[in-house]
Amino acid sequence: MNESKRQDLLARMRGMQKNVDTGRALRAQVSESRSQIGFDDLPEYKQVMMQKRASEELAMANPFYRAHEGASGAVAQIEGRELDNFASYDYLGLNHDPRILAAANETIGQFGISASASRVVAGERTIHAELESSLSDIYRSEAAVVFVSGYLTNVTTISTLMGPKDLVIHDEFMHNSGLTGVKLSGANRRFFKHNDMADLERILMTLGPQHERILVVSEGIFSMDGDVADLPGLVALKKKYNFWLMMDEAHSLGVLGEKGCGSFEHFGIDPSEVDIWMGTLSKTACSCGGYIAGSQALITLLKAQAGGFVYSVGLAPVLAASAIESLKVLRQEPERVRNLRRNSQVFLEHARGLGLDTGLSEGFSVVPVIVADSLRAVQASNELFEAGVNALPIIYPAVPEGLARLRFFITAAHDEAQIRRTVEKVVAILTRLKEQNFGFSSMDVQKVLMQLASR
Repeated sequence: MNESKRQDLLARMRGMQKNVDTGRALRAQVSESRSQIGFDDLPEYKQVMMQKRASEELAMANPFYRAHEGASGAVAQIEGRELDNFASYDYLGLNHDPRILAAANETIGQFGISASASRVVAGERTIHAELESSLSDIYRSEAAVVFVSGYLTNVTTISTLMGPKDLVIHDEFMHNSGLTGVKLSGANRRFFKHNDMADLERILMTLGPQHERILVVSEGIFSMDGDVADLPGLVALKKKYNFWLMMDEAHSLGVLGEKGCGSFEHFGIDPSEVDIWMGTLSKTACSCGGYIAGSQALITLLKAQAGGFVYSVGLAPVLAASAIESLKVLRQEPERVRNLRRNSQVFLEHARGLGLDTGLSEGFSVVPVIVADSLRAVQASNELFEAGVNALPIIYPAVPEGLARLRFFITAAHDEAQIRRTVEKVVAILTRLKEQNFGFSSMDVQKVLMQLASR
């Protein structure tokens, strides 16, 4: 190597070393800077605290996270009081049922509490297969699989099946768990206008040919509005455009259909027309967790590759037992479904008859009362609580600011007297708030937030 080449190489090495030293110094500075940042310094935390302070400034009590002091159903015990409860998913009124409690206690004696491991490793229990068989029977499917969380079920199923070359099209009112699953999958995402089959077809025609796989996702009963998906329309488009159809039945099982089997029974459709049946165990099934029912190939794939199954602990045996027994009651006592439907219709008709805005609700289990701005919804919820009714507000950003609401979950265990007096209390409170011109525009709230931020 001649001298000039040697000198050039040495210069480059010195430059490289300088870059390394500079990089180390920068990393040290960043590390030191990071070590000085606490979670309370994060802008996201400051935003949460500013909203909390705004509520305090406006003298608004926080209606969320009120602790129940006993088993919740048509009534609830909170702060030493018994309230009419319309914030429970216990659609069939099974949370106190002695058969469910007996099955849970017997299972604890046999299996203990926890599955203690991923089912792939050492957490498989015979009761898991029994529950999955019960779910397969409902959907007349080849197989089913249960997960430890309903939210996780949507997230892990969608992110396992779809990828960057694929397209997920969903109803604009789809649950956050579905949106998160699409985000993790890396698939392209589009939404169609709520229950609008023409808009869905437009997207399928324009974007479908550009993608390898297409998944369309909707909900049986929409959890915020209480209306029912156009399953016949979805199935017709599926036959025409050859996509996978996934139905979220979280609020439909035990509610729709004469026997409570859900959307397919409600519309008289063969359940095999839907590729992926998803649902939760925390509502009709009076337990906790989620499930997927479908073809054997689908379930085999999920059990082998879905991170939310492979790397998560198995469903607690006691929860599986509670779900199994609840599904038995559903089969044996379809009158519970009829009672739920009757109660829901009484609530809806009485509310509409007294001039309340119940939005899109069809009166199957979920009935919203639209009250406009978020702060009015919170105030109404707080006043209802003082009047002996537990019903929670749904506010921005869960819904658009102009569509804030009180959301009522109706169960088979409610009685007509509870329903009628609750509706009448809502009318009285909202009428008075309107007469007092109570409420804050988004501009009013923004002013308060700006004042707080400047302090």
